[in-house]
Amino acid sequence: MLEVRDLHAWYGKSHVLQGVDLDVGANEIVAVLGRNGVGRSTLLKAIMGAVECRGDIRFLGKPIRGLPPFEVALRGVGFVPEDRAIFPGLTVAQNLLLGVKRGQRAGRWSVEDTWTSFPQLKERADTAAGVLSGGEQQMLTICRTLMGNPSLIMIDEPTEGLAPQMIERIADLLRQIAGRGIAILLVEQKLSIALRLCRRLYVMGHGRMVFVGTPAEFDANHAIRREWLEVSDDRG
Repeated sequence: MLEVRDLHAWYGKSHVLQGVDLDVGANEIVAVLGRNGVGRSTLLKAIMGAVECRGDIRFLGKPIRGLPPFEVALRGVGFVPEDRAIFPGLTVAQNLLLGVKRGQRAGRWSVEDTWTSFPQLKERADTAAGVLSGGEQQMLTICRTLMGNPSLIMIDEPTEGLAPQMIERIADLLRQIAGRGIAILLVEQKLSIALRLCRRLYVMGHGRMVFVGTPAEFDANHAIRREWLEVSDDRG
């Protein structure tokens, strides 16, 4: 479904992505792990067309590198950024409707699906989105993206800063998304969530992939976890 080959990206003179390869198959949940600053968010932005890059990006067999973000979205790629990007002055219901593409037929996710999955959002349908809690805003952003009927949704750090109960709600939502036949590319800091949800995972370090495999293969590879994910304490 999504194929990324030899992808490079820069911020000024900083070479952030240094030859990244990545694949996401139909109906897969794929996670990208790594410490902060290694290029995970830049990878999603590059795929979405929000960062200038070099290399090959194909979605459903067709090249999308260099297309503007709205064109990438029209081809079936949804993106939930780390900052959630809600419209705080609009109501919850209005935010959801903004996700519907012009001329779109009924998709795999509807407003009613949102109300069923998250009754608290239904209760606040006419409330300005800016007064929602962080967890509610995250749910709203994901559901708004689903309203565009993507075949693949990329989600950047959906559980960042959320309480444990809300993290579990987000995890349940991701399972529902996958159950609707929507592939997920997930950037996630919490290892336990990624291992529970994903079929395959990548570990990124210094702008390149240093590991790809199943959760079981990752769990058996202590060296990768120690070198690229754990924070060492060198104070002694």
